[in-house]
This record gives sequence, C-alpha cells and structure tokens, in this order.
Amino acid sequence: MSELFQDDQWLAYAFAGLMGLSMLIYAVLDGYDLGVGVLSRFASPKDKDVMIASIGPFWDANETWLVLGVGLLLVAFPAAHGVILSNLYLPVALMLLGLIFRGVSFDYRVKAPAHQKERWNFSFFFGSLLVSFAQGFMLGHYILGFADTAMAWLFSVLVGICVVLGYSLVGACWLILKCDGDLQRKAIVWARRALVGTVIGIGLVSLSTPLVSPRIFDKWFSLPDFFYLAPVPLLTVGLVIGLGWLLTRLPKPEDRHSWVPFATVIGIFVLCFLGLSFSFFPFIVPEQMTIVEAASAPASLWIIFVGTVFVLPVLAGYTVFAYWVFRGKARELHYD
Repeated sequence: MSELFQDDQWLAYAFAGLMGLSMLIYAVLDGYDLGVGVLSRFASPKDKDVMIASIGPFWDANETWLVLGVGLLLVAFPAAHGVILSNLYLPVALMLLGLIFRGVSFDYRVKAPAHQKERWNFSFFFGSLLVSFAQGFMLGHYILGFADTAMAWLFSVLVGICVVLGYSLVGACWLILKCDGDLQRKAIVWARRALVGTVIGIGLVSLSTPLVSPRIFDKWFSLPDFFYLAPVPLLTVGLVIGLGWLLTRLPKPEDRHSWVPFATVIGIFVLCFLGLSFSFFPFIVPEQMTIVEAASAPASLWIIFVGTVFVLPVLAGYTVFAYWVFRGKARELHYD
C-alpha cells in the first residue's frame, strides 16, 4: 500500500475512478429526468404537469455531474479528451442541442399561453429524446473503439435506441416512486415495456464487448477469472427478473414498495457500469490509450486533486440535501 502512494500513478487511477463515478451518478440521476421527458409524450396534459414537477427541483443539479465528469476528463486526461471528443463531435453537438431544447422548453411551457403550451411540451420531449439517443450513440461508438464502418454505426444507433429505453425505464420507476393514482399506474405499464428494450440493450452490449477485443474476451472467460466475475451477470439477471416480477404486482395498498423499482434499476445500472469498467481497464480510450498514458503531469494532478477534495463533497452534499427537502409525492408545478 505504501508503494502505491509513493508512485504518483495512483492519482491517475483515482481521477479515473472519480470521473467514472461522476458519469455513473449522472446516468442514474439525469437518466430518470431524461426518461420522464421521453415518457411525457405519452401522457395527458395534466399528467405532464405532474411529471415535470417531479423532476423540477433536481434536474439542473443532476446535469452538474456531467459537467464534473467531462471537466475531469479535460483537466486530468487531456490526451484522451482530444481523442474521444474528436471522434464524437456529431453526437456531442446533438446532445448540446437537445439540452438547449430541454432547458428553454422546461421554463417556457409554464408561462406559455394554453394554445402554445403543447409546442413547448413537444420541445421538451424532443430535447430529452435527442439527448438520450446521442448519449447512447456515444456509448456504442466508444465500445467499438471509434470504428468507422457501417456496422459500427449501426451498432451505435442500436445502442442509442436501447439507452433511450433504459432512461425511459428509470424515468418510469422514478414516477412510480414520486406519483400516485392513475399516473403511477401508467408509469408501471411504461416500466414493463421499457424493461424489455433495456434487457435487449444490456444483452447487445454484453455480448459485443468481449468480441471487439481478444483482451476483453480473455478477461471475462479465462479460468479461474470466469468464476470470480460470474456474480456480476448473475446479479444483473436476478435484478431484472425481480424487477419484472414486482412490476406485475404494483401498485400495492398504502403505496408499499413503490421505492423498490427505482432502487432496483440503480442496482442494474451500477452492475452494468462495473462490467464495462472492468472490460476496458486499464484503457481510457479502448485499445489505444491507457489511463496512465493519458494522464496529466503529476504536479497538475495534485493541484486538481486539492480542488476536487473541496468541490466533490459540496456537490454531493447539495444533491443529498435537495432530495431530502423535496422528498415525498410530486404535485403540479407552479411558478408564483
């Protein structure tokens, strides 16, 4: 252990872990509000107001985790930042465009006259859909090492669609937690349907990742590592089956177990993230650049580390505080 801390390489791995943690938290937190935005297209006008109110206090803070993750990539791994962003200009531009649509429509729809409100509702849905698809496309393109072939682009499109469904799943589970009555029952139906697409997406990524690299294949299927790693896919399958079973039995009297679907989806996201992280470690750019090779100079990492020590607890503390203050069921959004 002492040798690890005497070698400044541990800083590179620490920042990779922090960056990964930031992106995981973002995928869960902003994933559900993106999912709510996608699902809003299938809701009544009254339900739309409650759905958007359920994410109103949180969605700006949720996006902060994306800023933190990308910021850490830029300052701690500038070489990787250049490679990754240069290969993802188009989906990143689409994602930013979608975020603009979401941000503008979120506030304007509340103040808009009745005859214009539906335009802003559609803008919010379209922005959410565009951001979700762009992020899935980026994930698919990253997994294949930024290969520029027709099959690679098709794979990225399929992953993009599956991420839209995955975000819709976590969004529906958030609505099960935060809403009641008819809207909660609708969210249960949405969650059942989105679960199917999410499972297809997980299977697509899980099967393709070992095939793109003999190194990744050996990490997962060589003995005895195969037995050590088996709990990850087995737990994922167990959580998926458990979630599917629970969704057929909700809602329950007194709103019992309404929190379980959301917690289960978080578990599925965490396990998928751990599987991907293990597959690509120690590379930050698949099969091209390792974490240590891409890292900034140790002196720079130390300066960034000191700043991160102050910023991260504040961000985490504010997130916890906001969710505690606005706990309970959502009601229609009002701007007085």
